[in-house]
Amino acid sequence: MSEHCVLFITVESKEEADKISRGLVEDKLAFCVSTVPGIQSTYHWEGKLHVDEEFLLIIKTRKDRYDALETWVKINHSYEVPEIIALPIEQGLPAYLTGIDNWVTNKDS
Repeated sequence: MSEHCVLFITVESKEEADKISRGLVEDKLAFCVSTVPGIQSTYHWEGKLHVDEEFLLIIKTRKDRYDALETWVKINHSYEVPEIIALPIEQGLPAYLTGIDNWVTNKDS
């Protein structure tokens, strides 16, 4: 089973994307956060259909840091219920995965 995962988180502004990206990496909850600008999200929320322009954060980290990362995002995100979705990394360049391991603080550390 993979020890690494990729998370998707959407945010409403470039400023928020920068704040969350920097915070996760500085706090060693993520190795890398890639920001994809200009996405359009269509979703159902509180009885209404919404269509919003957002930024997508693609976060590379370790599975054992998910709980701490989720808590950090919920505290620092502007949305009441932010999108936080994790997918396992089944395979990857070993040197890159080692980079994740070397940067992201293990939960037992």
